[in-house]
Amino acid sequence: MTSSPAKKWAVLLTSVVLSVASVAPVFAQTAGSAPAGDEAAAAAPSAAASKAAAKAQRKAARKQARAKKNAELKQLESNGYNPSRNDPNYPTDLQNAQKKAAAGAAASQ
Repeated sequence: MTSSPAKKWAVLLTSVVLSVASVAPVFAQTAGSAPAGDEAAAAAPSAAASKAAAKAQRKAARKQARAKKNAELKQLESNGYNPSRNDPNYPTDLQNAQKKAAAGAAASQ
């Protein structure tokens, strides 16, 4: 069982390409090795800060929306709505609880 020279060259070429591809990221320029006057390096911290600020803002918005939803659900539950009950009169129970909640809100104002 002998292998042809073409197969040997293909295997050799493949191994060379794979070894060079695995070493290539080592030669990539990092922010620390960039020249001091490079604008990309200067913009990186501000971009990261703005990303963090945007993430914090989205998190706060989600937290506020969750609190609003939970408060509304708690108000409906206190007016007779039970979301865990398997009730064939589901829409009417929810609507009745919404009416009671609206009446209670109007009376308190």
